Order: sequence, then C-alpha cells, then structure tokens
Amino acid sequence: MTDVTLREVARASGCSVATVSRVLAGTRPVGAETARRVREAAEELGYRPNQVARALRSRSTGTVGLVLPQITNPFFPSLVREVEHALHAEGRAVLLADCDDDPEIEAARITDLLDRQVDALLVIAADAKRSRDAVEKAAAHVPLVLLDRVCGPGVADSVATDNATGMALVLDHLVATGRRRVCFVGAAGTGSAAVERLAAYEAEAGALLPRGPGQIELGDFSLEWGRTAVDRILPSRPDAIVCANDLLAVGVLQRLRQLGADVPGDIAVTGFDDIPMMDLADPTLTTVRQPVRALAAEAVHLLGHRLAGRNDGPRRSVRLAPELVVRASSAPRGASSAPSALRAPSVSSAEDTGSTRTPEVEQ
Repeated sequence: MTDVTLREVARASGCSVATVSRVLAGTRPVGAETARRVREAAEELGYRPNQVARALRSRSTGTVGLVLPQITNPFFPSLVREVEHALHAEGRAVLLADCDDDPEIEAARITDLLDRQVDALLVIAADAKRSRDAVEKAAAHVPLVLLDRVCGPGVADSVATDNATGMALVLDHLVATGRRRVCFVGAAGTGSAAVERLAAYEAEAGALLPRGPGQIELGDFSLEWGRTAVDRILPSRPDAIVCANDLLAVGVLQRLRQLGADVPGDIAVTGFDDIPMMDLADPTLTTVRQPVRALAAEAVHLLGHRLAGRNDGPRRSVRLAPELVVRASSAPRGASSAPSALRAPSVSSAEDTGSTRTPEVEQ
C-alpha cells in the first residue's frame, strides 16, 4: 500500500489541497461543513500526516523529552503515564530517558534529547546540586520544567508536591494516635525530595514530640535499606517509624514482621508517595499520596505556556498539596483498618522570588 496524499484527500472531499492542508493542520479557521468533509475523506482513505515533513515546515518536532532518575522506582511509572496522557492530549509525543540516578548520565541524556530537536524538556532532577548546571544550560535553549524534584530557585519553572505539608500530616496523625517515640528512615544525598522530607520531619518532630526527632537513619530509597534501618533503630524502642518513601516503608514492614513486632500495636509505620498497590502491603500502609495527575497536568500547562512564546517571563514554582491516606499500619490497637483520608489544601504556587507560599493545613 502506498501512502495517501493530500491531493487524494482533496479529490475525495471536493476541496483544494490548500484547504485540506489547513483543516488537517489546524492552522487557519475553515467552515464547519468543509472541515467535516475533509476529515471524513481523510479517515475513509486512511490518510496519515507525514510528521517529518510537518516538522521541517514548522520547525517543531511535536516531541517533549522526559528525563527521570530511575524508572525502577515504582513512583515514576505512574507519573510518566500521566505526563504521556497529558502531552498526547495536546498532540505531543514523549521521548523518555533514564539516567540511573547519575547526574553525569543525566547531563548526557539531556544533550541527546536536545540533539534530537525536542521542542521542550521535562526533567525530574537526579540531584538538587549536581543537576543544576545541565538543567540551567538546557533551559537557555528550550522551554524546560522541573517535575517532582527541583534544583534551586531561578533555574526553570518547577512543579512538585509540598513535601513539608505531607510530613506535617504524617506527624500530626501519629501524635493524635498517641505515638511519642518516633524515628525516621530516609535517603542520604542531595536529591530535593530526600532533603525536603528530612528537613520537614526534623522541624515538625522537634515542635510536636517531647523527645524531638528521635533516631534518624539515612541510606537510599530502597527495600533493602528499609530492612537494614530497622535493626539500627529498634534498640531505641520507637513506637513509630516515619519513612521518606513507600519502598522504605515496605522494607521496614518486612523486617518488623520477621522480628515478630506487632504493627501497629507496638510500632506504627508510615510511607510517602502512595505507589500502586500500597493497600496490598501487610498491614496496609499509611502513606502520603502525591497528586500525580495534577503534577503532570500542571507541568504540561507550564510547558505549553512557554511553547506559546511566553518564554521570557519570571520562573514559576508550583507546589501541590498532598493528602494523608490512613491505613492499618498506623491505626491504634483495635481500630478499624478501613482507609481514610486527611486532606491538605489543593495548591500553592509562587514565582521564584526567593520564597514559595506553603498552604495552611485545614483544621
């Protein structure tokens, strides 16, 4: 079969080639009846636009590069899915690159995507400090939005969850259920999510708990580190363990079960992200749910704003509020394990002027 041409669609619809081109490209308004005839003819003939030729004419490839730290982290596939759906709705395709949590590989992947003439970039920065240079250089060439993780003010537009609010929800819940000896398991390094969640935990625990933040163990965002951290923490006799992501929390739950600990009777456990199937953990996991769909939609909206020619305005920093999903892993002894949700306000945003507005928690 040969490719159907615009001329064949024009002949079948009774319109000129120029009119057919305007209808299918959507570049200029055309009468509703004419547009209907053209689209019906194109569908009947099986016409498919030549994207390469279109890119040469428009100097736009219709593609957006997405660079992420590690696709094996279960949180990221859900986010990538929502980004792909949001971009597809705007007629754009995604080129995906995994940097394996290495800022040097990340810089190379960004360069590769720029060489492929992507129209814009979405970057989930591997490291808040070491990613900055490559991101800043790329943002000087194409519209770029930092997603989920940031690398300093003024670098690019950014969209992320309000990690401080999420951690405040966790600690308010634990205090309300009578926990007072709380410890923290997180990730070392300078990835912004790890840094922000640790800082928020220390601030909130210092304000709410009589013994302060308790023992803090930092490794990486993995099941293995969650298991290892339990052995380090148990001698301090905690009644709750706050984990900086769900993988850590699952590792903690596994090790506590091996040791015969009663969760939540002896020790409550919480996570962060609400990755798929967290309600299948044993016991089901209390965790902070990130607004994945809203993160993707807001990032794509900011990209569209820049792609529309408004690329020289002030950088915007948007923080979306999470919710706490309470499940069995932190319930008081004898309480129902049915999930409930404690919500924070929906959105906070600010331009990069040195500070961002954090939402107040609803009472």
